[in-house]
This record gives sequence, structure tokens and C-alpha cells, in this order.
Amino acid sequence: MLRNIPARLDEALRRRALEENKSLNEVAIDALMRALGLAGQPVKHRELGDIVGTWQEDPELERAFADQRKVDPELWQ
Repeated sequence: MLRNIPARLDEALRRRALEENKSLNEVAIDALMRALGLAGQPVKHRELGDIVGTWQEDPELERAFADQRKVDPELWQ
């Protein structure tokens, strides 16, 4: 039995258990196995510090995003 589980972790585990229709115990064990690299392939973590702050404004990309955000009224009838 685990004690002193942080509320955020408890909520996340319970939500995942509901979503996957599994017991809380199964979800907790699966998460621990994955985190420790004991379930199949270990989880690869990527440090993203080298790309932080490198975003460059691109007007063409912004136009493409704007087009994607448009709602087609005919599709919502």
C-alpha cells in the first residue's frame, strides 16, 4: 500500500482508471512499470532545453493556422 499520494497524482490515476475501465491498482502498477522501464520498452525522455525560445514568427504559417481555425457554417447545421 502506498501512502501520502499527492492529490494531483491520485486524481490522474483515478481518471485514467475510469477512462481505461481498469482498477486503480492496475493503473498504478502499469504507470510504475512504465516509469521504471519494466514494461516493454523503457520510456524515452527528451530534454527540450535546446529548443526553448527558438520559435520564429512565420506569417505564412500563421495564415495557414488562421485558415484551419475557420468554421464552416454548413458543417455545423
